[in-house]
Amino acid sequence: MSPNSRGDAPVLIVGAGPTGLVLALWLTKLGVRVRIIDKTTEPGTTSRAVAVQARTLELYQQIGIVDAVIDASLKISELNLWAGGRRAAHMVLGAMGKGVSPFPYALTYAQDAHERMLVDRLAVLGVQVERCTELVRFDQDDEGIHAAIRRADGDEERVDASYIAGCDGAHSTVRTTLAIGFPGSTYSGVFYVADAEARGPAANGELHVDIEDADFVAVFPLKGRGRLRLIGPLAGDPAVESKVTFEDVSPRAMQHLELDVTQVNWFSTYRVHHRVAAHFRVRRAFLLGDAAHIHSPVGGQGMNTGIGDAVNLAWKLAAVLRDGYADWILSTYEPERIAFARRLVATTDRVFTIITKPGGLARFVRTRLVPLVAPIFTRLPGVRPFLFRTVSQTALAYRDSALSEGKAGSVSAGDRLPWVPNAGGDADNFAPLASIDWQVHVYGEPRAGTEEACKSLALPLNVFTWCDAMRRAGFARSALYLVRPDGYVALASAAPDLASLTRYVQRLRHG
Repeated sequence: MSPNSRGDAPVLIVGAGPTGLVLALWLTKLGVRVRIIDKTTEPGTTSRAVAVQARTLELYQQIGIVDAVIDASLKISELNLWAGGRRAAHMVLGAMGKGVSPFPYALTYAQDAHERMLVDRLAVLGVQVERCTELVRFDQDDEGIHAAIRRADGDEERVDASYIAGCDGAHSTVRTTLAIGFPGSTYSGVFYVADAEARGPAANGELHVDIEDADFVAVFPLKGRGRLRLIGPLAGDPAVESKVTFEDVSPRAMQHLELDVTQVNWFSTYRVHHRVAAHFRVRRAFLLGDAAHIHSPVGGQGMNTGIGDAVNLAWKLAAVLRDGYADWILSTYEPERIAFARRLVATTDRVFTIITKPGGLARFVRTRLVPLVAPIFTRLPGVRPFLFRTVSQTALAYRDSALSEGKAGSVSAGDRLPWVPNAGGDADNFAPLASIDWQVHVYGEPRAGTEEACKSLALPLNVFTWCDAMRRAGFARSALYLVRPDGYVALASAAPDLASLTRYVQRLRHG
């Protein structure tokens, strides 16, 4: 084994899917050097993730890549449910998140293109993904991580790092090495994903779902005329999945949707699992993305959850490695992210079971009751914002975290910072989050001593002129909100108690 000839970096990232790439981007932006390796030769070309949720866009805005994502994506504004060969329901989603987020919609963006964009952004920052390179083994001690990686020529290299991040998918080498259990199960049946070009009413740039039994299929539009991502179950349960082609897809599903598939660019099969790792951290090793949790594609949550893992861990690693903050901050990664992963897997499991369950009653509910009730339900006051917050992950909160302290107005520590448009001139209150650093927000007039306290603690102070939109968002006038680098409220003080701010920051920095 040769010594590390490329220079050690504090963080070794294993896996260059969206999770690993976003972790590398955030850490690099935060001034922490990384090495990111992947055993593949190029970004995946048969990946099924397409949905980019609003919370992910907010996090991308912080590091300056959101415009590139939006330009390459397609907004989902309408949903159609099909049953019995006809369009049974049509719902206008529109700007469901208006007033909740600067990005009040979901996007479709093919994961392979998404990955290439992230790789290019990393390259601009001087970080290259080390391809055809795999993790062979690693161990850890009080000094750090000691790993062996193997390149395509078979040569092994020793890598020493402070931390290792396992972003290496459902069959994670990092998780296996740590002997962490991956409890859960696998749904019966085989599912397919296809990148296709098609004509017909279901190729109109809207989301379409045929909710028949064996003929269930979801049609996600992609940018480009007639480009679609098709996801559904295969007819029967083929014994040899590797030999299955698009011809094995039930033709009834396409006929029901009046979809004329003119070209299949690629086709892949997979089995759906629902699992959450027993732990997301063992000392200096962390699990993220599919290495930590996998579930059905319902709601387009998987990739976005992995990206959320990456951002959550990135600023905490930077706080310890770059700023010398207390190591206990890293202990908050697992409880914050594992709780959400467990809730998400349980929720998607219930929905997926309803969607795919056979039988007369289930079919009646799916094909008759849901198309009748869903359009009415989504027009009820408050329902659309609730659904948006849930699916977009803007409702995700860490109120029980050891990093969360206090409440002011209806905003509790651990909540995502509520968005207020035009909070100061033409800017919103998310604009200062581009610093990806700790900061204090005051909505209204700051109390005496606030500016001095922030200056002594080297915390940027952002003061926003009070307006009624801030009250509606839940803020208390003149309260103090300490905001984490990832845009979550860490400390909320209605008084405000400046001594509490000092104690909180000292605990962060010194334990």
